Amino acid sequence: MGRVRLAHPALDENSVNFLIYTFFPLITRSVPNKRQDPDFSHLASHCANISPIQSSSYLTRQQTLAETLHSLNSSAYIVEPGASASYFANLSSSSWHLSERPLLLIVTPDVDEHGAVHAQVSILTPSFEATRARLLSIPSASDIVYPEWAEHADPYAAALSVIPKKSKGAIFVDGAARFFIVDGLRDAAPTTTVQSAPVEIRRLRERKSEEELEIMKCANEVTVLSIRAARDHMRIGMRESEAGALVTKALAAAGLRNPSALSLFGENAALPHGSGTDRVLQPNDFILIDCGGYLHGYESDVTRTFALPDSTIPKFSLGLWNVVHSIQTVAFETAVNGTVTAEVDTRARQAMGPLARYFTHRLGHGIGLEGHESPYLRGGSKDIILTGHTFSNEPGIYMEGALGIRLEDCFYIAEDGKPVYLTAGVGGQAKTPWKL
Repeated sequence: MGRVRLAHPALDENSVNFLIYTFFPLITRSVPNKRQDPDFSHLASHCANISPIQSSSYLTRQQTLAETLHSLNSSAYIVEPGASASYFANLSSSSWHLSERPLLLIVTPDVDEHGAVHAQVSILTPSFEATRARLLSIPSASDIVYPEWAEHADPYAAALSVIPKKSKGAIFVDGAARFFIVDGLRDAAPTTTVQSAPVEIRRLRERKSEEELEIMKCANEVTVLSIRAARDHMRIGMRESEAGALVTKALAAAGLRNPSALSLFGENAALPHGSGTDRVLQPNDFILIDCGGYLHGYESDVTRTFALPDSTIPKFSLGLWNVVHSIQTVAFETAVNGTVTAEVDTRARQAMGPLARYFTHRLGHGIGLEGHESPYLRGGSKDIILTGHTFSNEPGIYMEGALGIRLEDCFYIAEDGKPVYLTAGVGGQAKTPWKL
């Protein structure tokens, strides 16, 4: 092929190349790219001033636990690394991963000569891991005791060695402990009652302090803000995975750890936890986003079912959305201090009438250091709602082959006994499918 001849006599080939390489990049950069990665950095400021749980709070929790154990005539509380150990001693399963070798937090009520009760904290550790165990950041008002067990020895006998021999009370084991831990303790203490920790112990973690609620409020607020921010970048024709990735990115930008987002379009949302496909968003589809993440160890959980500005949602679907919204309000207003948890679930289903057959799961769950924790808003539950309790409120309608709608906001029971949404700071529950 011959050389290209320039039609304009005033411009030679070098001049044209100069113009192309100098000005064309400037022109293309000035054209907005609708598919460019969205910037969610503005979300980071929302929870920037929220502090983690203070060391003094752990000491208060340990003291309250010791006093409760003493009042129940219990000699010890034993728990593996996890949510409860994290609550009482900053010992999470991420700071010490569970294995076949038990590492246990043991709290015993120590009574001094004046009759005052104090918390004694001990950590059962494998001998070869003792140095690492001592490096764990565990607050304690007194020196922590580290009973060790060698590989050939009985770890449960070592655990019992820190319980005063004069103590004859039951040993309470956290309900999340693995069976072999409980069996080992029972074999090592055949004359002592070893049982799951009773409700009086569980409630210490279930009922949140103001310090915890401040963290949970911000985590849930910024989750709503993340959904709103991600929605602005959604479009008809995108896939569920793309929408989920947008929300996850927004949650991460907001500062939440381990963010996740379930994204379901149209009839795929009729299966509450997804269909395993990757549906393309149609104009008449609702978008369901169920998402959350962790702030200072506390999890958020928010679900929104919504439409885009250019969606054409059928009237039937809009009517069902309004039903779910009204049921969420009914449940919220029922959940007051002193109410049996089952009653909230029952009242919601009664208000749905014939549509209750399409509400296929419980109304809600407790939330805090775990995404799902006791107590639960479900039929058959006999737990009592008390101040400080936190719950999800997530009614839904699921019609397979047609659509699924779920709305979820978490709330707490305030000191006056009334429920307050953790999302109240950013507007609370959704108002319409277009106003989140």
